[in-house]
Amino acid sequence: MSLLFRRASLASLGLAFGLSALSLSPLMAQQTAPAPADATAPAAAPVDPNTIIATVNGQPLTEADLVLAEGELSQQFAQLPPEQRRAAALSAAIEIRVMAAQAVTTGLDKDPDFQRRMAFLQQRALHGEMVEKGVVNKVTDAEVRARYDQEIANTPPTNEVHARHILVKTKEEAEAIIKQLDGGADFQKLANEHTSDPSGKTSGGDLGWFGPGQMVPEFDKAAFALEVGKYTKQPVQSQFGWHVIKLEDKRTKQPPAFDDVKDQAKQAVIRDKYFALVKSLRAGAKVEIPDAKLKQAVDTLESAK
Repeated sequence: MSLLFRRASLASLGLAFGLSALSLSPLMAQQTAPAPADATAPAAAPVDPNTIIATVNGQPLTEADLVLAEGELSQQFAQLPPEQRRAAALSAAIEIRVMAAQAVTTGLDKDPDFQRRMAFLQQRALHGEMVEKGVVNKVTDAEVRARYDQEIANTPPTNEVHARHILVKTKEEAEAIIKQLDGGADFQKLANEHTSDPSGKTSGGDLGWFGPGQMVPEFDKAAFALEVGKYTKQPVQSQFGWHVIKLEDKRTKQPPAFDDVKDQAKQAVIRDKYFALVKSLRAGAKVEIPDAKLKQAVDTLESAK
């Protein structure tokens, strides 16, 4: 399926989308299959997000605050046993509160560098909210299915072959094996006896099914040129040695099932919707870059999206 959806990471799709990948990653993680629930376990009672878990200098710290801390600090808590993570998150939230209060007392919140960083973090958080609520949450099942159907329709059918081979060190050895095959010897038996490919010594040289480009070029060309049931009449040289190849079967490669690639199809829809939204917003924004060289570099980057 990598050929269909070209599995580029979201971050590699462009500078702006690189930021969105950070905000999308928790959502993407939630789309992976969850662990099977214990059917015998009672359902957890809903928790009121406004429930006060602790107070810090008279200020409430709520269940919602704790959930946010757990999410933001999940990597730091990953090695902890599950029963300790809640306490660790609460301890961290309290630590953050008291340190932040001291920073305000000493005037660090007025520092120009801090204010610039806070402004950027707010913009990044709003960017993430826009991506999640304005793009990801608006993707429909019908759009994902349509994208899958489009990719399948636009992908030319390709053949794949099932082949065996016998790999030896010299051309003379390969020619001797071909001579035995011409005399009626069994290919699989000869492979088990003579091949230097470790995986083929007990499988009769079986390579299974493979498509174009999966083998080294010389091998690939020779294998796909054979008729079913035939073997190469001349040894085929590659970087690994000399091959005698037999073609067992060929078939048209079947496209992957929708359920196997629907997450990739969804990410492709998200990518397209994201860039469409960015394009429309950029078109209505007044952006000026006085540095001509930098402007050209940004324009080149933008045109590649």
